[in-house]
Order: sequence, then C-alpha cells, then structure tokens
Amino acid sequence: MKRFSIKQIAAIAIMPMVFFACRETHELPHVPSGVQAYTLLGDTLRTPQINPEVYDEYNANLLQAIMDYRIDPEDPDVIIWLGRRTAYLGEYREAVRIFTEGIFKHSDDPRMYRHRGHRYLTLRMFDMAIQDFENAESQMRNMQDQIEPDGLPNPEGIPTSTLKSNVWYHKGLALYLKGDFESALQEYEKALALDLTEDMRIATTYWYYMALKRLGRDLEAGQLLTDITPEIELIENDVYLDLLLVFKGVFDANRLMESSADALQNATLGYGIGNWHYINGREDRAIEIWQEIYDGGNWPAFGFIAAEAELARQLKRG
Repeated sequence: MKRFSIKQIAAIAIMPMVFFACRETHELPHVPSGVQAYTLLGDTLRTPQINPEVYDEYNANLLQAIMDYRIDPEDPDVIIWLGRRTAYLGEYREAVRIFTEGIFKHSDDPRMYRHRGHRYLTLRMFDMAIQDFENAESQMRNMQDQIEPDGLPNPEGIPTSTLKSNVWYHKGLALYLKGDFESALQEYEKALALDLTEDMRIATTYWYYMALKRLGRDLEAGQLLTDITPEIELIENDVYLDLLLVFKGVFDANRLMESSADALQNATLGYGIGNWHYINGREDRAIEIWQEIYDGGNWPAFGFIAAEAELARQLKRG
C-alpha cells in the first residue's frame, strides 16, 4: 500500500481547497514547516508520529477518502471524511482547511462546524472552536439528533455519540480549558439532557463533575456520583468511569495510575488524578502529575491539553 505524505495529499486533493480557505476569515496562524501549533506555554507542537501498527490502515483510509473526493468534491459526507482521515494522520491544520471548504460549500451543515471546532481545540484555538460550536448549535436547533459514525471504530463497532452531544460536549470542553467552568456546566447540562449512550453519559458526567468541583459546588458534585458504580458496562470510556469511581472513593488513585499503559489513556487518566489531588488540597502533587503528562509529549490528547491549560494558569498566577 502506497504511503502518502501530506505534500502528496495536497497535490491530489487539498490544492483545490486553497481558494475557499483563503476566503474564510478563520485563518490559521503561520507556523514553520512540520509544526501544527504551539502549546499554551509557547512550546512547538510538531506533527505527531503515528503508531506503525495502525499507520497502514489510516493511510489506506485516507487514500480512499482522497479517491472519493476526486469523484465527488461537492458531497458533504466525502468532505467530512477527508477532513477526519487527514486529522487521524496528525495533519490537523490541513483538516481545518478541508472543513473550511466544507463550510464554504455547505454553510447550512452543522457537521462542518462541529468537526472544524474539534480540530481548533486540538490546535489550542479555543475561541475559534467555541465560535464554530455556536454556529453548529444554531444550525442544528430544529434538527433531530443523529448518530455520528466513528472514524476510529471501537471493538464492538457501535457508535457511542451523536451530533448534538458532540457539539455540546466539545464546546463544554473548550470553555473548561479556558477556565470558564460556569459556562462549561451549561453545555454539559444540554448534553446530559439528551438520550445518551452510557459511554457518552459517563464521559460528559466526568467533565461536569470536575467543573462543579472547581466552582466549589461540592454537594452537587457528590450527588452526581450517586448512580456511578463499577457495574456500569461501557464500550470505550472505561477510564472516565474509573476516574469517577476514584472521586467517589471506590477506586484507589495510585493503583489506577499503575494499571494503565496506553498513552492516550495515561493522559486522560493522569489529568483526572492530578485534578483529584488539586481539588483535595494537594496542589503540588497535582502540578507534578500535570507536568509529567506535558513532558510525555502526547499533545493531541484532551488530557494533555487540559494538563497544559492547568500549567499555563499556574504560570500566570506566578
């Protein structure tokens, strides 16, 4: 299977999009070649290396997405999948440009804003992400919710989220990362009012709980954990459940940290454990854990971005 560099991708599919991207006001800041963004602390974020075990699969999927685009560059589903497949190979800036074309061609499709907002999150452009999620929310207001197909299917092959739940979940996350916990709560409440899968309910409850704790609303946070038990069956969000059980006092935080080997889940788990220390008055230990995540380099993970945001806030406080 031929492997494509991002330059080859551009030659095949992305170049027709430049005209549309240039007309958008959502321009990406200039960065050196091979750089995707900068951290909130000013460090360079280079295009991540993809695990060799999955690279060929991701590459084959992208090749198919490119072929589909060449056949029908107007199809909104084709544009979305091209953007998603490009992002899975770590080319987040190119993904933003693809979704920007999608917005130009299909300005009434909330999915374009939902996916571009997600990648603005990855690139630490939180205000741009929030604006996109607000546009998506406005457009989907009178729409029925719809299941969102997984780009990286779980072992069961069962999608666990919807368009509306993803818009509110990710908008809540963007606000949380900015430290606007009150506004983040409002977005999580919208998501929790939907008919969610258990996986999405647990993931949303996790961030909702932490926003409540950061606002000192401990009673409400505690009540949120009433029906959280180890017996809840999930497909892919076990780490969020484990963290909620740590907050509830059912699981031991140290043993949980020792049991996880997956890099993405370590970032997710590490941020949550750090936050558990922080809200219980062990600020030095929390900062130590967040710094370990930051030094680990798995920068696209939400847990990494959250730890990074915490370190940036600590730096501003002096």
